[in-house]
Amino acid sequence: MFPSVPELWDGFLHLLYPELCVACSDDLPVAGGCFCLSCRLKISVSDMHHNRENEFTERFWGRMPLESAAAMYYFSRKNPIQRALHQLKYHNQPEIGIKIGRDFGRKLRSAPGFSAVDAIVPVPLHPKKERLRGYNQSAMFAKGLAESMDIPVIYDALARNVFTGTQTRKKRMDRFENVGNVFSLKKTALLEGKHIMLVDDVLTTGATLEMCGQEILNVPGTRLSLATIAIALSN
Repeated sequence: MFPSVPELWDGFLHLLYPELCVACSDDLPVAGGCFCLSCRLKISVSDMHHNRENEFTERFWGRMPLESAAAMYYFSRKNPIQRALHQLKYHNQPEIGIKIGRDFGRKLRSAPGFSAVDAIVPVPLHPKKERLRGYNQSAMFAKGLAESMDIPVIYDALARNVFTGTQTRKKRMDRFENVGNVFSLKKTALLEGKHIMLVDDVLTTGATLEMCGQEILNVPGTRLSLATIAIALSN
């Protein structure tokens, strides 16, 4: 079967402007991917979106009710996922979040528990941090997910009211203390009666997702699912 005109055009553009691996910046063998073959061999891809009960949802047992939850990758230090997330957050590469979101969205749109999601809400950054970074990395991930899943993003449903600094390298209890009472709802009416997918870049302790999720669940009739780019392995 011969390739279609759009496929031929995409291939031609790829020859002129090759896409780069989001982790190592090597040329990608085909357009539309995220990681080169070398990096893909070093990445652990999750299949938890196929199962309503998984290691992601287990971390929230007894903390808040979830419809579904999944991460696309497993996070470990010094692997391509860590490098990609570092580029996304600290090196002005918002397109990394969008590309990974598109990839994950193609999986989630037919996955049990995610196919009926009504809208996506990204975990917010404090306005000061978003101005410094130039964008919210979770919002970029949400944008890519929305493009593939064909559902809206409610970008300003939540607000972060307190500048808490980075959560990196904080101990578990310190992180919970550091996020308490810092989030508030802004667009309650847009959430009422809807199945909301709350998204962030990485699941570690779950403190931030829990605080944001509880705010969403306070809205009448809401149901909650969670999605992240990666999940950190528990100790």
